[in-house]
Amino acid sequence: LSVRVYGVDKQKDTPVVTYDSRSIIINGSRELLFSGSIHYTRSTPDMWHDLIKQAKQGGLNVIQTYVFWNIHEPVEGQLNFGGDYDLIKFIKLISENGMWVTLRIGPYIEAEWNMGGFPYWLKGIPGITFRSYNEPFMNYMKKYAETVINLVKEAKLFADQGGPIIMAQIENEYNNVQLAYREKGKEYVKWAANLAVSLYSGVPWLMCKQYDAPQLVISTCNGRQCGDTFPGPNGPDKPSLWTENWTAQYRVFGDSPSQRSAEDIAFSVARFFARNGTLNNYYMYHGGTNFGRTSSSFVTTRYYDEAPLDEFGLKREPKFGHLRDLHRALRLSKKPLLWGTQHVQKINQDLEITTYEKSGSNICVAFLTNNNTQEDSSIKFRGIDYFLPAKSISILPDCKTVVFNTQTVVAQHSSRNFVPSRKATIAKWEAFQEAIPEFEDFPLKSLSPKELYDFTKDTSDYAWYSTDINFDRRDLPMRVDIKPILQVASLGHGLLAFVNGEYVGFGHGSNIEKSFVFRMPVNLKIGLNHISILAMTVGLPNSGAFMERRFAGPRAITIQGTMAGNLDITRTQWSQQVGVNGENAQVFTEEGSKKVTWSSSSLKGGTPITWYKTYFDAPEGRHPVAVNMTSMGKGMIWVNGRNIGRYWVSYLSPLGKPTQEEYHIPRSYLKPKNNLMVVFEEIGGNPEEIKIVTVNRDTICSIITEYHPPHVQTWERKDNQFRSIVDPIKAAYLNCPDGKVIEKVEFASFGNSDGACGAFQPGSCDYTAKPQQIVEKLCLGKTDCAIPFEREQLMDSDKDSCPDISRTLAVQVKC
Repeated sequence: LSVRVYGVDKQKDTPVVTYDSRSIIINGSRELLFSGSIHYTRSTPDMWHDLIKQAKQGGLNVIQTYVFWNIHEPVEGQLNFGGDYDLIKFIKLISENGMWVTLRIGPYIEAEWNMGGFPYWLKGIPGITFRSYNEPFMNYMKKYAETVINLVKEAKLFADQGGPIIMAQIENEYNNVQLAYREKGKEYVKWAANLAVSLYSGVPWLMCKQYDAPQLVISTCNGRQCGDTFPGPNGPDKPSLWTENWTAQYRVFGDSPSQRSAEDIAFSVARFFARNGTLNNYYMYHGGTNFGRTSSSFVTTRYYDEAPLDEFGLKREPKFGHLRDLHRALRLSKKPLLWGTQHVQKINQDLEITTYEKSGSNICVAFLTNNNTQEDSSIKFRGIDYFLPAKSISILPDCKTVVFNTQTVVAQHSSRNFVPSRKATIAKWEAFQEAIPEFEDFPLKSLSPKELYDFTKDTSDYAWYSTDINFDRRDLPMRVDIKPILQVASLGHGLLAFVNGEYVGFGHGSNIEKSFVFRMPVNLKIGLNHISILAMTVGLPNSGAFMERRFAGPRAITIQGTMAGNLDITRTQWSQQVGVNGENAQVFTEEGSKKVTWSSSSLKGGTPITWYKTYFDAPEGRHPVAVNMTSMGKGMIWVNGRNIGRYWVSYLSPLGKPTQEEYHIPRSYLKPKNNLMVVFEEIGGNPEEIKIVTVNRDTICSIITEYHPPHVQTWERKDNQFRSIVDPIKAAYLNCPDGKVIEKVEFASFGNSDGACGAFQPGSCDYTAKPQQIVEKLCLGKTDCAIPFEREQLMDSDKDSCPDISRTLAVQVKC
């Protein structure tokens, strides 16, 4: 194997990173790398330690993060790497927890983040074309990349300096757009790779989804099934690395819940490691929250909530535990995986045996695979029959003992609960309504409405457009049952229309089709009529070629049904303003809220463009905090002056429910008492139904079948010997979070129960009385417990009315 070496320092005993076609090598040791994406910008500094600690508990040894250019340089030349955006502190915390880091500096990151991480001011640079062999862009990209690298170097955070950063990434999924730039795309890829290595050569550099990655960098895979879809790196001396294994899918407003099972993820990871992979990164391991206006077009405030650590940093079981157990099984297999020779035996189109074995030793691991998604099967391997559930892989770290199967979840399950706070009740709301502007109210005027992105320059979601038009009695319909129609063809994303101070309606596009046509009947009068449009964005683009050339906002405005026909008023002189008055006055702060007059009346009227203000005390306990917004429509929320994000509960999914109902309020944003919450409601809602809730996962469950192996933690590899630590037993394991104790057994059955944790239903052949008694005896009042899977203990055989069924032990308890 040829080995590429980085950061060699013969004079000092410092960490160095090397690699070859088999793996990344750190300090001379081959490593299996289990990584997870956690973005410092999508949580708060007080959350970082617990997130990193829990990731380590989940069996990870690497944290991956992007570096967010538009967060660190929102204004050209004004850098901010402190406070909530202290990248160096975040990396040091990872190091203090004994973990490594992959730093993805981009500077294009995509990430469902505003402008893909580019600051908006970059768009205004003359002659610039993003992500192309374009001199203005390359100059700014180089300058920013140098800034990040120098900052990290000064803190001595690269591995060859004794720090935790073992890899870095330049660019991001460029193959998706490269063809659009033709030859300049090819030149740009080479330039970006050379730039990265010239800026720092002490660690390897990556390019994900870059099939023609230059020899200087490692091409990696992104996707859900890289064990089957990745053709391998584009060089004989590069290892197979998976930089994004999507743990579900980010959501946009209007989406139904995103799902990806723990079993499917585990299968994909086991498959990848069975096929020469040595690094898997979960994107995301903790998604977190898109605070403020940071999310890209139509993306929800909640990000990758279905990750192993949910939006609030709570363990999503069984995803967290099942992947933790997988990591342990693979670690038990580390020596044969990294030093053994691979052999693949295809039994048929569905069944496959992959072994890694070192000749002349007992070092051997086997992956037994059933690719059939419908049918269980069995494999005879070295004289023994092994049962394989449908679409599963069994891992045998000694080529004899099944310690883990991707389809059989031994880890516990959990259900998330949103509990109305007793302490954080809201006594009173006050309201302040935005004035509907007229043409003379704004000094900025132009012939037609300005393009929305360029007008707001990412300083606000909102822009007003206002014009006046005169009608005499012969211009308007004579019949009272016929009204003219206001039509606005918009390039996105949404708008509110007002005529003569009267609210006309709300229209919007979608993530798939940003543009839309707004058409509503309006009341026009003889004489001067005032037409005002509040146009809005819902995040800026984050992907695709030529991002600097995107447009939004009203482009053609007509009044239809006048006596003269359709009247085009697009070019009739418009006055304009960026932002709404309450936003410009910062009424969401204590000081700004005193600049306007608040009223307690008309709270339930569903009035559009209205600000609502209240105070509440911090909720009891230490659980995460959220606000339930299901009584509202669309807008933004501030707590103590901090923007916690956009809400849009009126945009229903195909299931008839909001995509997101609860919105995270970090504990660090709160004071013990009198927390100011301000809501800007765009289309109308009832604030009196808003609730402050706490979040827990105190409902835990275990589901064990006849075919489950004993827990992987009963095995270890020590002194090159694979052995059991305790007598392997098949059992249902329960462990309360945060040191709580089990206070109630809510469900226990031994049979064929249906449903999931938090929503079990008894089956037709369930045995419940005896399991309930056993679980109560073994578990009540304890932090954790194990219920052995023993048929003779869980039921009376002489009372078995369904002797031929395969039984499942299902238990649900409340902590």
